Amino acid sequence: MKARLPTKFLSGAALLCAALALPSFAADPKQAPTEPAPVPALARTPQDKAGAALKERLPENPLPAAPRAPVSDGATDGATDGTTHALDAADLGAWLDGRVPYALKSGDIGGMVISVVKDGKVLLQKGYGLADVAARVSMDPADTLVRIGSTSKLFTWTAVMQLVQQGKIDLDRNVNDYLDFKIAEPYGKPVTMRHLMNHRAGFEEGLKDLLSYDPQRTPSTERYLKDHPRPMLFAPGAVPAYSNYGVALAGYIVQRLSGEPFEAYVERHIFRPLGMTHTTFVQPLPANFPGTLSKGYRSASEPPSEFEMVVTAPAGSVTTTAADMARFMLAHLQQGSLDGYAMLDPATTARMHGATESAPEGFARMAHGFFLATQNGRTVLGHGGDTVVFHTELGLLPQEGVGIFFTFNSRGKDAATYGARKELFDGFMDRYFPGAASAADTAPALATAKEDAHRIAGRYEGSRRVEHGFLSVLYLLDQTVIAATPDGTIKVPDPVVGGLVEYREVAPQRWRKIGGAQTLMLTEVDGVKTVVDSENPVSVLQEASFLRSTSLNLTVLSLSVLVLLATLVMWPLGALLRRADRAVSGASPELRRLRRVQRVAVAVAMAWLFVWFLLIQPVLVTDLRLYSYANDWLVGLVEASGLLAVAAAVAGVWAAWRMRRADASALARTWSVLVALALLGLLWVGAVGQLLAWNLNY
Repeated sequence: MKARLPTKFLSGAALLCAALALPSFAADPKQAPTEPAPVPALARTPQDKAGAALKERLPENPLPAAPRAPVSDGATDGATDGTTHALDAADLGAWLDGRVPYALKSGDIGGMVISVVKDGKVLLQKGYGLADVAARVSMDPADTLVRIGSTSKLFTWTAVMQLVQQGKIDLDRNVNDYLDFKIAEPYGKPVTMRHLMNHRAGFEEGLKDLLSYDPQRTPSTERYLKDHPRPMLFAPGAVPAYSNYGVALAGYIVQRLSGEPFEAYVERHIFRPLGMTHTTFVQPLPANFPGTLSKGYRSASEPPSEFEMVVTAPAGSVTTTAADMARFMLAHLQQGSLDGYAMLDPATTARMHGATESAPEGFARMAHGFFLATQNGRTVLGHGGDTVVFHTELGLLPQEGVGIFFTFNSRGKDAATYGARKELFDGFMDRYFPGAASAADTAPALATAKEDAHRIAGRYEGSRRVEHGFLSVLYLLDQTVIAATPDGTIKVPDPVVGGLVEYREVAPQRWRKIGGAQTLMLTEVDGVKTVVDSENPVSVLQEASFLRSTSLNLTVLSLSVLVLLATLVMWPLGALLRRADRAVSGASPELRRLRRVQRVAVAVAMAWLFVWFLLIQPVLVTDLRLYSYANDWLVGLVEASGLLAVAAAVAGVWAAWRMRRADASALARTWSVLVALALLGLLWVGAVGQLLAWNLNY
C-alpha cells in the first residue's frame, strides 16, 4: 500500500537502471487496499490514520510516494492553539466547502463523496466534483456508487465476528481446520484467524491476478486461494505484513462455515438488514443495480479507467455509497445495532473494537481487523482503502459517537489524493477534536542521540514485500534509507507527502517526528534490526543484508549496463571509423572470432535485460492487467530466457580467458575482462532479484 530516493544517472544505461529502480507502489500500507504493496515505506495509521495499506502499494497492494496536495489556502483549524469548534452540520459543511473544492482542482481529482455521523444520526452527507467528468454528472452521496478498496475488509471482519459470536469460529484455532486445502506450516506454527486479522500470518505479498478488467478471466476467490498460495516469509505472529491473501482466506472461511457464497452471506447478514441497498461485493455490478457508478480516474484530465475487478474479493471489492457507509458506521457506533437489527451483539461489538495484539504505549495496533490508534488523545478505529483509481478513508471515534467516511474517485496529479486524504482526516481531527501541543521538540537532546542515530541509520526493506518471483527485483532496487545527521537527528523518507522528514530521539531507541507525534522505535526481531512505526501496525522496516542492499545491487547493475552498452556502441562505431579511414583491421582471425563471441554475448544479455524491463514496466505505471494466469506462457518464456543470459555470461568469460593468449592489446584484454565481469554482474542481480528463477506464483 507503500517513499523512495530516486537515483539519477547520465547515460542510456543508467536510464534503464533508474527505471528498474523506481517501482510505483501504493503510498501507505495501512491502507493497503488492493494496490501493490508499498515498497519500503513508513506509513500512517489508522489508515492514513485509520488505515492509510497499506493506504496493499491496491490495490493494499504493495505507487510512488505521494506529494501532499494542498487542501486549503493555508488557514488553520485551531489545532495549534487548542481551539475546539462545535461539530455541527453548519460548521462542518462550511469547513468542507472551503477545503475540498480547492483540493479537487489543485490535485486534478474528479470528485469526492463524504458522510459524517454523530450521536446516532447522519450529521452530513455531501458530494463534491464529478462522478463522470465528460458527462458532467455530479457526485451524489446517496446515489453515486464508489469503490472502497481495502475498506471492504471491515465487512469481512464483521462477518467473521458474527460467526465468532455464533461459536463457529475460534480466533486462535488453526485455520486449516476450517479449510478444504492446507496452509503450509514451514515454521512449525499454525496460522490462526487472529493472525489473519492482525496481518501477522507471515504471508509474502503477491501481485499476480490481484486485479482484473475482464470478467471472463477473473478467477473466483476459491480458485485464487488454491492456485496462488503465498510463501511464508515469517513465522505466524512474529512480524506484521499486510496481506490481501490473508483477508481473502478469512472470507473463504466465512463462505465454508456459513454454507453460503461469501457475497451472498454479507448481503443477507449485513447489507440488507442494515438498509444498505446500494452496496455489494459482487463484481461486475449486477444488472439493474441501484445507483449510478462513478467513473474512476488516474487524474480528472485523463480518460476514465475500466471497472477494476479485485480478485481477492473479500479484501477489496465492495461498491457502495457514502449514505450506505453512514449506516454501517452507525451500527458499529451503536453497539452493533441499527434500526432494530443487531448486526453484532453488544459484547461482540465491544470485543471487535478491542485490541487483538499488544503494542508499546502510543503505538497503533490491530483490533479484529480495524486499525486502532490514538490521535489528538482520542481513540480512532478505522481502515482506509485504495484501488488504482479510488481512494477511501473511514474513521470511527467510538467514545465521541462520531464516524467519518469519504472516497475520492481519482488518484490525482502526482498522486495528489494521498496527501489530500491525509490532510482532510487530520484537519477534521484538529478542528473538532484538537489535542494538546507536545513539548517534545523543545526538550533537551538525549546524551545518546548521536550514538543511537548511527545505530538506526541504514537501508531497510518493508516486511510487506515480494521475495519469490521476478517482482522481487523491484523491492531489491528500492529500499528505505534512514540517515543520521551530525546533530543527532535522523532523516526518513515520507511515504505520503514525499521528501525527507526529520526525527529526534525522545527516549532510548525512540524517535519522534519534529513537529508531529509519529514515532519510530528501533528493535530486533529474530536477530534482524527492525524499525516500527507508531502509525503503521501492519508493516515494519527490516534492515537489508549487504547482499540484498540496493547500494550494492544498483551499483552492480548500473556499472554492468554501462560497460555492456559501451561495448555495443563501440561495435558499429569502430567499423564506421575504420571504413572512414579505409583502414583494415590488423586483428588475427582468432581475435576477430573472440570479439564476435563477446559482442554476441553482450547483445544477448542486453536483450534479456530489456525484455525483463518490458515485462516489469507495467508495475511502474500501476497497470496490473498483464499479471494474470492467462499470461503465464509469456512470463514462463521470459524466465526460460535466463538460460540465454547464463550462456552469454559463460561465453563472455570464455572469450576473456582466451583473449589472454590471443594477439590482443592490453586495452583489449582489459576490456574483455570488464565485459565478462559485467555479464556476471547481470547474472548476480538476476539471481538475487529472482529474474533467473522459475516461478509463476509472484
